[in-house]
Amino acid sequence: MALDAFNDQTLSRRAMKAELLDAETELRLAYAWRDQRDEAALHRLITAYMRLAISMAAKFKRYGAPMNDLIQEAGLGLMKAADKFDPDRGVRFSTYAVWWIKASIQDYVMRNWSMVRTGSTSSQKSLFFNMRRVQARLEREAAASGEMFDRHQLRHMIATEIGVPLADVEMMEGRLSGSDYSLNATQSVEDEGREWIDALEDDSAQADEIVENRHDTEQLREWLLTALNGLNERERFIVRERKLRDEARTLESLGTELGLSKERVRQLEAAAFAKMRKALEAQSKEVAHFLA
Repeated sequence: MALDAFNDQTLSRRAMKAELLDAETELRLAYAWRDQRDEAALHRLITAYMRLAISMAAKFKRYGAPMNDLIQEAGLGLMKAADKFDPDRGVRFSTYAVWWIKASIQDYVMRNWSMVRTGSTSSQKSLFFNMRRVQARLEREAAASGEMFDRHQLRHMIATEIGVPLADVEMMEGRLSGSDYSLNATQSVEDEGREWIDALEDDSAQADEIVENRHDTEQLREWLLTALNGLNERERFIVRERKLRDEARTLESLGTELGLSKERVRQLEAAAFAKMRKALEAQSKEVAHFLA
């Protein structure tokens, strides 16, 4: 299911129409994907449990993220679960997938809640997703019993309830009570309209770095071409097919094409690299490690 091709309503409708898998069918699909990398089985498994992913995504709408983005993150978590699921453990896939879906959504919310990260430790994550709920419950219980707590007492109670340090509660309270400011806002009236973004350091490569990197790349390319030209035609072919293609060919496929054994192709490859390494060392010892 292409998650970015539909809006959240379309995805929800499609998910609700998906089949419900019984335990036996689910297990068979899981084995087919794990053992045979059967993409049809994977697609069927993902589609069947997309309703679970959408249901979990809906629980995080209160954090302000677009529902479609939450669904996509939930779908990614579902796919990770399918890829890592071990059917031999005797656990239903839905039970296993819940943890991956929740983790994926939570990571997305944490990354996008604020321009300043709210934190990534387990303590900070627990606070981020539970502090408001726990605080509201404690305040309701206190009001019902006629008790009154000051802010310090309430923080202590939250820390004890969630099981995190008091300092983390104080830090998260400050972060959640703040708000983001636009980098395009002016710093002050005296700065003649200067925006905060103008004060940020430019971390992109500087002109001298660009020139140096370009020079080094051209020099390395020249050395490698010289080393390649020192090989015979068969050796160049093997090196090109094994190292210079996006997907390297296997020794067996090259052996079939050249009429050689796989071991002989490996020997020729090793000999070619030895020649290239020697040629590179003669030009510059700094680049010899590229073929190590």
